[in-house]
Amino acid sequence: MLLVSLVLVLVVGLLGVVHWYVWRRLVRDVTVPGGPARRLGTVALIVLPLLSLGALTAGRAGVPFPLQQALAWPGFLWLALLLYVVLALVVGEAVRPLLLRALDRRAATTAPVTAAPAPVTAAPVRATAGAPAPSEAKEAPEAPEASGASEAPASPGTDGADGPDGAPASFRVAGPSRRLFVSRVVGGAAAAAALGTVGHGTYGVLRGPRVKRVTVPLAKLARGAHGYRIAVVSDIHLGPILGRAHTRRIVDAINATQPDVVAVVGDMVDGSVEDLGRAAEPLAELRARDGSFFVTGNHEYFSGAEEWVDHVRELGMRPLRNERVEIAGFDLAGVNDIAGENYGDGPDFAAALGDRDRARAAVLLAHQPVVIHDAVEHGVDLQLSGHTHGGQLWPGNFLAELANPTVAGLERYGDTQLYVSRGAGAWGPPVRVGAPSDITVVELASKQA
Repeated sequence: MLLVSLVLVLVVGLLGVVHWYVWRRLVRDVTVPGGPARRLGTVALIVLPLLSLGALTAGRAGVPFPLQQALAWPGFLWLALLLYVVLALVVGEAVRPLLLRALDRRAATTAPVTAAPAPVTAAPVRATAGAPAPSEAKEAPEAPEASGASEAPASPGTDGADGPDGAPASFRVAGPSRRLFVSRVVGGAAAAAALGTVGHGTYGVLRGPRVKRVTVPLAKLARGAHGYRIAVVSDIHLGPILGRAHTRRIVDAINATQPDVVAVVGDMVDGSVEDLGRAAEPLAELRARDGSFFVTGNHEYFSGAEEWVDHVRELGMRPLRNERVEIAGFDLAGVNDIAGENYGDGPDFAAALGDRDRARAAVLLAHQPVVIHDAVEHGVDLQLSGHTHGGQLWPGNFLAELANPTVAGLERYGDTQLYVSRGAGAWGPPVRVGAPSDITVVELASKQA
């Protein structure tokens, strides 16, 4: 408990520092003190993180679903924007001094050279009784340059005369200083890059997943099962943002491939049956010769796994809860997600695979790739998984690689092959960058054919 509290404090502290940095670069450095733009920017950088916190906690706190939906869009999108704004601003830190030096050189080469004023000879003044003799006029010291201002060419019509602040007119700043100009250029470019990246990534998710096709040869696959097609879909993540229309796009894409079987490998939902039952209804229209099968993911256990397993049956899919079926020359098995261990409902490989005929090929549905070593131990030929989202938001793929043996695609572990789908939806921000959503048609190839 102490460790969890410490991690939470560190995360909150880090977010505080990050938001202060964004405020400094995108608000303080580019606006006038006390102006409406600075006030508006400051308020936004207070409200947006609060909305993000609300979006992250509303579901588990039991907040009414309409309020979850209202919080989800701005709260989750801000998290994605924050990531890419910070990355762009960090890049801008390297560009900023280069721009300043370039402008300084330009100013130095274009500043006009003005002749020194001719000395003024005053008429002789006769001293009068009681009056001190006039002394030579002292040159007033040049006033220091105002904070944030820098040298700039004189504006037309000044004739090189000193300005009211004492600075030579040839270097007096008319309008924003170069430092302010550079801050606005870098900040504007960072904001534009982040908005473009997140906008494109959001469009990719809302457009729906693309279909990929992968051929996997299996040594023990029966000749008659050569060319068998499994439509693999994972991480649909129905929730406050992705709803019934998202499900409809997925179902239409799967049915268009005319698969032999459909495998839904976990994380179908982020919420209760009461809130999302209608959003899941199009799944009842999945069409495959040998039916549709489902295994739980970690988010099912966050959302009421027992209720969802029952609802999945009502939708015409068959849950594989540590069990297997024989299909067309191979065994299709499924295990519960490892998150179920916290609920007394974890994976049981012995129950699913222990007494089978190992002369037959075995295909295992398991949400998380990390169980691949159990699959190898039990003689599985192919494991189909999801969970990683392919990292979802670059550079999240590097973090995903630390926690998963395979982040996306097909890899071999001993005699077992592992295929990991990037998933059809998105968790949190409805955004994908560098990890497009997919539905994969896995075609099994028999080496005996």
